[in-house]
Amino acid sequence: MSALPQPDAMAVATPLVINGMRVKNRFVRSATGEGMANVDGSVSDRLEACLKALAVGEVGLVISSHAYVEKRGQARAGQLGVHTPDMEAGIARLARAVHAYGGRFVVQLAHAGSRADSTVTGEPALGPSAPVTPDAPQCRAMVADDLARIEAAFGAAAARCRDAGADGVQIHAAHGYGLSQFLSPRTNQRTGAYGGSLANRARLLLEVLGAIRGRIGRDFPVLAKINCDDFIEGGFTAAESLQVVSWLETAGLDGVELSGGVFESGQRTFSRLGRLAIPEGEAWYRENARAVKAAGVTMPLILVGGIRSLGTCEDLVASGDADLVALSRPFIREPGLVARWLAGDTAPAACVNDNLCFAPARSGQGIYCVTEARKAQRTE
Repeated sequence: MSALPQPDAMAVATPLVINGMRVKNRFVRSATGEGMANVDGSVSDRLEACLKALAVGEVGLVISSHAYVEKRGQARAGQLGVHTPDMEAGIARLARAVHAYGGRFVVQLAHAGSRADSTVTGEPALGPSAPVTPDAPQCRAMVADDLARIEAAFGAAAARCRDAGADGVQIHAAHGYGLSQFLSPRTNQRTGAYGGSLANRARLLLEVLGAIRGRIGRDFPVLAKINCDDFIEGGFTAAESLQVVSWLETAGLDGVELSGGVFESGQRTFSRLGRLAIPEGEAWYRENARAVKAAGVTMPLILVGGIRSLGTCEDLVASGDADLVALSRPFIREPGLVARWLAGDTAPAACVNDNLCFAPARSGQGIYCVTEARKAQRTE
């Protein structure tokens, strides 16, 4: 790889405006399930400190973990909530923490669908349709009232985030959660208006975007995260993703983040294991991003998935394949990674992709780099 230009000359270090939201550089913290919220879904001191550290570390755009828009859509304990007016004060805390260091703050809005944890919600999980295989998450198929309630919940949550001082919201339609389940013919076996054809499977996502716009207007940034491919037989495909992204832009979306995979798709998914070869093993979904650009989509494109070096970040943005680059696991170990890179230390991210960090997030301890913690213990 050729030598990098100086930070002030790098494309990845330049600002970008997304529907009035000025992001100081092209680095994004992709939404990551921190497992740090209080029992009721409100913001804890630990969660505030986590996002503050990212802003201190010069991440231009910090996206919160997937925040549930209604209790029935909660995926696990420790998840951030935006489901009631009481949550607004905590979102304001997070916004202030990020803004204090020049960052922008976006809340990811989510509904877990069939992956909701009934032990924490107290209600049966809801999905597009009843499961077709015994190993699939058990759920009840949503009816018309459920769909209307979800759309209204997304709209109300977006309004809370705006009123709390967040800079935007992101609709979570990836990784096999609720809206992703509707997009996939593997998990969406409905007939009628919300199942069957791609237009029908995308209907709820587009209606959620409409519900949000109906509550907050056109001048507040709304992004979406979507799979470029589910990477599983019978799932949402790359060609379908390309079409849905185009529909979303036409419907008024301000930017899209491309990811890939669902829980069942193994090593082609968003959480694949093993240290990456640099640069050839990086940027897993780059070809999909190129296809989106080639199709004429002009809204800003955020690319996540296997990005570990400053050189690859710069190449993605300078080439035009992506407008912003997003990282998740590297920031768990190094929240100050961007600041390190921009200060001249361009060694790749220290993340070894062992996925040990996910276990404490899911158990209620809160996410942290287990490998780094063990290393520190050995040197004590």
